[in-house]
Amino acid sequence: MSEVLDIGRHADDDGWHGIWYADHYMPNTGGSDVADGDVFECWAVLAGLAVATHRVRLGSLVSPTSVHHPALLANRAATIDHLSEGRLVLGLGAGWQINEHGAYGIELEPPRMRVDRFDEAIQIVRSLLSDGRTSFSGEHYTITDAPCDPSPVQQPLPLLVGTASPRMLRITARHADEWNTWGAPDLATASAAKFTTACDAVGVDPASKWRSVQALVFMTEDQQLIDGVMAGEMADRSIAGPVDHIVEQLGAYADAGFDEFVVPDFTLGDTAEERFDALGRFRSEIAAQLD
Repeated sequence: MSEVLDIGRHADDDGWHGIWYADHYMPNTGGSDVADGDVFECWAVLAGLAVATHRVRLGSLVSPTSVHHPALLANRAATIDHLSEGRLVLGLGAGWQINEHGAYGIELEPPRMRVDRFDEAIQIVRSLLSDGRTSFSGEHYTITDAPCDPSPVQQPLPLLVGTASPRMLRITARHADEWNTWGAPDLATASAAKFTTACDAVGVDPASKWRSVQALVFMTEDQQLIDGVMAGEMADRSIAGPVDHIVEQLGAYADAGFDEFVVPDFTLGDTAEERFDALGRFRSEIAAQLD
């Protein structure tokens, strides 16, 4: 936990734009196998970061509506928006990680039903955060004259959705303020084109939506490591190479219309010290060239 708070304070002081924290209960294995590993609860961490920092945006990347009731998400978000004095972004998703749903007995519904649930949940969250009272009657949720007091500091409090599927992209275009996706520049550019199409389909100006993207980052001049990453199963979600190559790749994201690049820290080193040093290098050697 101390590493998270230290990185948060450093990001706050060093000019980073925001801090995102994943909302999971265990490491992903790609299936039903349970994995050990320290995974702190997202919303407790965000509360801690809210009082440990003063400037950076804070957000969940992303909180699954398969796990969280929309009323809980809205009230948590409003509370932490007050703790942070108006710096929270509520990141939402439909849910996908098989092992945590199975281990904790949380139903992972079939994709269509899961997206139906998400569509209802994001509408309820938006109303709770923006309106005095909320009533909603759907297939999955019934909300009756429900308050969310106090209202968040931000009006509106930004909602982000992380997705790449066509229907979820349309829901994002209708109800969210920000969109997030995974991918190296080629994959992310293709996804951005699909998001633009989704915005057009529902009559929303694509330029009105903030766009963020993340990829696994490997800052290295070791050609053997680079070749291994680019031959691996995560190649289309990775950028690997020396500093100049990483800068070029980030420029490609900007050319594709992305506003923000999120740097996952779990490929930056095996120890807290290595990860901290790598984030410092990224800020001083790479991000500084793009300011």
